[in-house]
Amino acid sequence: CESLTSVTIPDSVTTIGDMAFYWCESLTSVTIPDSVTTIGDEAFYYCSSLTSVTIGDSVTTIGDYAFYACYDLTSITIPDSVTTIGNYAFYNCDSLTSVTIPDSVTTIGNGVFASCDSLAEFKGKFAADGGRCLIKDNTIIAYANASGTTYTIPDSVTTIGWGAFCDCSSLTSVTIPDSVTTIG
Repeated sequence: CESLTSVTIPDSVTTIGDMAFYWCESLTSVTIPDSVTTIGDEAFYYCSSLTSVTIGDSVTTIGDYAFYACYDLTSITIPDSVTTIGNYAFYNCDSLTSVTIPDSVTTIGNGVFASCDSLAEFKGKFAADGGRCLIKDNTIIAYANASGTTYTIPDSVTTIGWGAFCDCSSLTSVTIPDSVTTIG
């Protein structure tokens, strides 16, 4: 549906299924009502004109690749109800500048913020090193690409996760401490 520019999701909807709005490249904004509990895999995949998303307060799961390649997405508020953010959920969201991970999140996937060129800061749960990265269970999940040209990984880190530094074009130097035993 490459010409679809807007959508109204009624309160009767509880799940946005896999690939529901896949490649709706003209879609500019969406409000997901409080009735929705799950955003499926690739639900908004390559909605490249999507600039804003409001996620209802009942969503618990954001699926794999849910907002993959939503290049114009500048902000997203992840509600306190979310417990799971899937693999590559926000991969290649080039216009995102800041993300807040709520305390409710217990599972966060690989490469979730990889290739987010404008991302300068993480806030909330798992935010570490002044918001420059996300660290969960001694694993760097993601690095805020626009937060600087050099980075020294904290000594508490034992693993660099898949995609943690993916496409960090402004990064010129990374110092890896002896504590790191695995690079994804």
